Amino acid sequence: MMKASISITGLTVFGRHGVLPEETRLGQRFVIDLDVDVDVAAAVATDDYEQAVCYASLCDLAVRITAGPPFRLIETLAERIVEAVLVDFSRVSRVWVTVHKPGAPIVHAPNDVAVTIERRRMRAVGFSLGSNMGDRAAQLRLALTRLGTAEGVRIGQVSGFYRTAPWGGTDQPDYVNCVAIGETSRTPHRLLGLCKDIEIELGRLAGRRWGPRAIDIDLLYLGDVAVNDHVLTLPHPHWQDRAFVLVPLAEIAPDAKIAGRRVTDVLKDLPREPDDVRAFGVDEEDQ
Repeated sequence: MMKASISITGLTVFGRHGVLPEETRLGQRFVIDLDVDVDVAAAVATDDYEQAVCYASLCDLAVRITAGPPFRLIETLAERIVEAVLVDFSRVSRVWVTVHKPGAPIVHAPNDVAVTIERRRMRAVGFSLGSNMGDRAAQLRLALTRLGTAEGVRIGQVSGFYRTAPWGGTDQPDYVNCVAIGETSRTPHRLLGLCKDIEIELGRLAGRRWGPRAIDIDLLYLGDVAVNDHVLTLPHPHWQDRAFVLVPLAEIAPDAKIAGRRVTDVLKDLPREPDDVRAFGVDEEDQ
């Protein structure tokens, strides 16, 4: 992602927003400032106007909402503009809108009254977590806590814990796995960095591929974002091959689609042994 910021300041629009009857009847001048963060990678690579966010279109949107039906609060007006920008411009990842009301009818007669609202685009996200060293369940709980309290990440649902046979290398203890889903405003590589930081914090050491590990956190998907570079592939290249991902994911999001494929349909077609993935009970907690 190549990020650029677009700023539009001093957009003056006549509107009828306010609490007092004369404000909605007579109207007044509002001034809109709008700032957006935009992914410009495609636009820069192709020098193609169609791949960019059009400044005039941003202005048109703000004018249409400001000149439209009245709101009692300029906070509401700012939020409606923010919401519309995120809906209409898929390349925008973050938006700030400031609504100035220079003629606000208050006794103290300031030069200006303004409200700013900021929002980041939230995308659905899925994580697969596993551990087969030490207190496996405790490691998962710690990792889930770190994910759920990280800036820009909201964990909505967590599957049950499952005891699973090792994948890729069998000369090691069974894993305990789970899946967590939620929303994030983070970019793909910032999410990957978060996962790696938590793994290191909780004791993961470099070792052989698919070998034993204190904690493993895989990023399964991030909305409909596709990434394929030397450090990250999204959706995860093996999500559809792994029962320890599909079983817990089907528990909490059976109808979710990843790369156009429904989770339960993929699980149904996955060949596996009945004992590959089984519930991890409280009585099995590691001592």
